[in-house]
Amino acid sequence: MDLFADIPLQLADAELDFRPHWLPGPLADEWLSRLLVETPWQQPEVFLHGRAYPVPRLLAWYGDPGVGYGYSGLYHQANAWTSLLAEIRQRVEDGVGQALNGVLINHYRDGADSMGWHSDEEAVLGQNPLIASLNLGGTRRFDLRRKGSQRIEHSLELSHGSLLVMRGATQHHWQHQVAKTRKAVAPRINLTFRLVRIPA
Repeated sequence: MDLFADIPLQLADAELDFRPHWLPGPLADEWLSRLLVETPWQQPEVFLHGRAYPVPRLLAWYGDPGVGYGYSGLYHQANAWTSLLAEIRQRVEDGVGQALNGVLINHYRDGADSMGWHSDEEAVLGQNPLIASLNLGGTRRFDLRRKGSQRIEHSLELSHGSLLVMRGATQHHWQHQVAKTRKAVAPRINLTFRLVRIPA
């Protein structure tokens, strides 16, 4: 039973829309299998306290011409949209009602791959960004905590074919993570679509 299937997420100072069964299973299966083999995965390094550490997952950035993306000291030049990613983007845009010009694709190979606490609040995303997170493959727990707090306030199980949309003031007040786990988990791909605002 999916405990979150029909429960709207009511968190103060946040606008969250979770659709656990957004994609039909066969289509989710097809997209997952193709993305695993067609994506030019990279594993960049970040520098902390003078040392280089590989990011604990594989990733790729796709976007419209000239739409790069930077965070945590990393900067990604945009790969051109493939026919598959153009199809996925169109379906996500139709689902959220907004144009989106970039997607960060993360590949979590197993439970040791993770994403640390952060907010998607880069200036190029604008005041109240919409982040549409499409999940394919193994289920991973997605935690939310208030900024300035160490306590996890809410968690979601992001399963195969689910879509989580964050909008409004969410990124101003909340952080999220995908923590490491010792549980056996299948490989997972997460596509986070966004609108990068290019200065005129």
